[in-house]
Amino acid sequence: MKQSVCAIFYAIVVVLLFSATAISQPRRLEGQVVCCADCWAEADRTKVKYGTAEDLLKAQSCVASGDPTLIAVRAGDSFTLYQLEQGKFRLPGKNWLEFVGRTLAVTGTVEKKKTHDVIRVDTLEVLARSIAEQAASTVAGKEIELVLKDPFGTEQRLSALKGRIVILNFWATYCIPCRKEMPDLAAIQNEYAALGVQVVGASADDVEDRAKVLQFVKETKVNFPIWLGATPTDMMKFGLGSALPGTVIIGRDGRVVNVISGVVKQADLNKQIDAMLATAEKVAAKENEQSARQKPSEVSSVPS
Repeated sequence: MKQSVCAIFYAIVVVLLFSATAISQPRRLEGQVVCCADCWAEADRTKVKYGTAEDLLKAQSCVASGDPTLIAVRAGDSFTLYQLEQGKFRLPGKNWLEFVGRTLAVTGTVEKKKTHDVIRVDTLEVLARSIAEQAASTVAGKEIELVLKDPFGTEQRLSALKGRIVILNFWATYCIPCRKEMPDLAAIQNEYAALGVQVVGASADDVEDRAKVLQFVKETKVNFPIWLGATPTDMMKFGLGSALPGTVIIGRDGRVVNVISGVVKQADLNKQIDAMLATAEKVAAKENEQSARQKPSEVSSVPS
């Protein structure tokens, strides 16, 4: 009897040790980072890809609400979701938001819990950018026209602003996040207008909503031109999805430099604009230097 009890006890210990060893063994997972299980389950992900501009915009609120960020690992026509938690890998920011939509390879220990699986990330490698990032990269360096009307019905063209750095912001009076970023955009206009930077607000409101737009401008103290009638098609031309807000940074040559989905931060815009101004200054200095070298010597041709 004692031998049987000992044998059973020994077997249990062996199983527990084996299980503990299996759990603690580092694993490599490859998959796409998603903001939460609910957003992932909104569509058949074998047919509808995740990571559009709309997905990333929604992810901001999901992550801010404390939803666990997951990595979706595919096996055939099914996916297993693992909750991402920090191991030896140190996040560059406060959360996993910047990785949402991207395809990663992560290594770490996997723990099976009652309701979900967890991977404690020790190493992380980005294998592919999100759909939104890929779309935005295709318009970088391109010159894209936009023709809208101002609140007084006058046609306005983006190409007319060539020669300035343009911060083109897509927004609407009914967009709550849009209201949040207006003070930052107004501050940018104040700070950089004298340096050739122009903020433009392209509103999704129709020209018929002029009174509503003007009231919004008054309430938020907007100090830059507002154009009306922007459509989802207009936004998609610039590599944005149809979700508001969205911002496009355009260089002096009229070509797209950067595309930002969601609310912009003044600090990020400052950094981008300062870099563009510094580059322009270096180019101008180089051109002046070359011009000075090529200028013929002003020697008098009058005989003495």
